[in-house]
Amino acid sequence: MSPLGRRAPRLSPLGFGAAAIGNLFTPVGDAEAAQAVDAAWQAGMRYFDTAPHYGLGLSERRLGEALRARPREEYVLSTKVGRLLEPLPTAVGDDLADGFAVPATHRRRWDFSADGVRRCLEQSLERLGLDRIDIAYLHDPDDHAEQALTQAYPALHRLREEGVIGAIGIGMNQTELPARFVRETELDLVLLAGRYSLLDQRGLLELLPLAAEHGVAVVVGGVFNSGLLADPKPGATFDYAAAPPQLLARAMEFKAVCERHGVPLRAAALRFPFGHPAVASVLVGTRSAAEAADTAAMYQHPVPADLWAELTERGLLPPGIPIPGEVR
Repeated sequence: MSPLGRRAPRLSPLGFGAAAIGNLFTPVGDAEAAQAVDAAWQAGMRYFDTAPHYGLGLSERRLGEALRARPREEYVLSTKVGRLLEPLPTAVGDDLADGFAVPATHRRRWDFSADGVRRCLEQSLERLGLDRIDIAYLHDPDDHAEQALTQAYPALHRLREEGVIGAIGIGMNQTELPARFVRETELDLVLLAGRYSLLDQRGLLELLPLAAEHGVAVVVGGVFNSGLLADPKPGATFDYAAAPPQLLARAMEFKAVCERHGVPLRAAALRFPFGHPAVASVLVGTRSAAEAADTAAMYQHPVPADLWAELTERGLLPPGIPIPGEVR
């Protein structure tokens, strides 16, 4: 368990990202979702992340059900604020606008007001059926920066002081706004998606050094960049769109180097973020027991120092980049 962060709870190195069990892109049954959480637990994962946005609350309901019988002090749970779910009079078909294949029984509404934050957390606790939320992340406030900074964050600060939540984070796939929050608030964590991977190290320019300086823990998501670093091939996706040819070629170079060292590309992609001292955990989206087991196996797979050296020598990684050591 990592102790990084001023008030951040201790996180297991691998975290279970629960968007997939909210029917992200592909429907998942209740039993399959429960089995995915069970397998993650058996593999040692003790950090679980969800959000109201994931499947219009389906992810929260399934995750809460799967965790409810487990000792509450043995795991860390995070969810997110900023998108309120409001019921529709009747279901209007499947909601596929954001990739979640679920009946559209609710609509999402951006709300980073103080009242919106409290209502969002109340609804999440009800869906989860659990007694508390350890981490509340501001969820993608790209177009709502000022309201998130002046209304949502102060509301979360009060809730943290009241003991309603344990820690405050911000979750985004950009680096500039999280860096501003690190500078201007008493943030505990940053969930950075897709911006500290083998293919994209924008997080290293400012955010990661700033987080380390301020004692803010970083959780890295999107280490496979939505699929390209899991299985690079024509048609693979990068940031949920078809990968440009030059990125596909670069990912294939990474794969070739890894294969020469007897290392699956997935293993190197999973381990890479841990080279930076600010990184507390890597969050992996998991939809099945097989995926949970594979994630754990890839994390444990040895990655020799010679592999990192060759990636640097070939210019696939920049010189001086923090290189991971042994499995934590």
